[in-house]
Amino acid sequence: MALARRDRGNQDIWPGFVDALATLLMVIIFLLMIFVVSQLYLNEALVGRDRALDRLNDRITELSNTLALEREANDDLRSTIERLSADLRASVASRDAMQARLSGLEGENAALRADVAGAQGEIDKVAADLEDAYKVIEASQEKIGLQLREIAALEDRVEALRALEEELKQDLAQKDLTLDEEREKLIESQAEVALLNRRLRELNRQIASLNQALEASEARDAAAQAQIADLGRRLNVALASKVQELARYRSEFFGRLREILGDRQNIQIVGDRFVFQSEVLFDQGSADLGVAGKFQLLQFARTLNEIAGEIPGEINWILRVDGHTDRVPIATARFPSNWELSTARAISVVKFLIEQGVPADRLAATGFADQQPLDARNVPEAYQRNRRIEMKLDQL
Repeated sequence: MALARRDRGNQDIWPGFVDALATLLMVIIFLLMIFVVSQLYLNEALVGRDRALDRLNDRITELSNTLALEREANDDLRSTIERLSADLRASVASRDAMQARLSGLEGENAALRADVAGAQGEIDKVAADLEDAYKVIEASQEKIGLQLREIAALEDRVEALRALEEELKQDLAQKDLTLDEEREKLIESQAEVALLNRRLRELNRQIASLNQALEASEARDAAAQAQIADLGRRLNVALASKVQELARYRSEFFGRLREILGDRQNIQIVGDRFVFQSEVLFDQGSADLGVAGKFQLLQFARTLNEIAGEIPGEINWILRVDGHTDRVPIATARFPSNWELSTARAISVVKFLIEQGVPADRLAATGFADQQPLDARNVPEAYQRNRRIEMKLDQL
């Protein structure tokens, strides 16, 4: 009986337990649904944030790349600015050097400008006088021409009147009845002839005065020509003195070089030129100075610097360096022809002299190839003589 009561009690509890479990299951399912919905919402929000974050990361990457490009551009600009600054400093230094050189040249030309200005003033004055005289002469000539034409017209009229007078005389002889009338005409004609004669004498006096003015103008012209000739003579004397002074320094320069270099077979003085054979300075087919050539040019440069310090500043001198070759043609990558070889050798000598302190503005390099030979023969001795470097102290 007790067991039966226990079974009935268990049977009464089970439906309530099932209901409780069902209720609990429904609550759990509801909570799970809420959780799933919230998870979906949170997932969408997180996905949106991830997308926004990705966009922000892409933007940051793009900005980083742009910043890197800007930094590279900034570095390029800085290097460009530094290079331009260096160029500017070099340009300023070059400008200062050119200004100093210009000041020196202006100082050298000041005296000559003053002389030329004075001579130009005198010449302008004389030219003005000549121009005035020529104008007076032209006006006089025009006036004389006009008066001569009037005289010619008057002479024609006088001739006509004279012819008329002759005709009247003939008519007088033939026509006695009209004698009084013809006499009156004759008197009038004579009066007109007298008037014309007076005008002719007046014109002759005017012509005489114009001739006197013309002679005076010619005298002034002759005086002006004499003054111009005197100015030209004085200018020629001044130029000759400058040339003689430069010739004196040139003679002293060549004399010192002759003493220093001695009577060398490959170094000669020909007239006003100092001649180096190319074999002394360069190897065959080369424009690079050798050791022996540099030694010879070093002594040459020292003597030139000593003489240059003694030459007055107003003498505008220059040392010409001329390169010459023989007629044997050359054709290499560096020297396509004898022109390039002769010019390159002259430039090499000029550069070496500049390195030894010779002013660059006192040097000039010229190449003549084989166009000015000393010996026109087609023999090795002639070729050797024609291969040379000539130096000449000249005036600009």
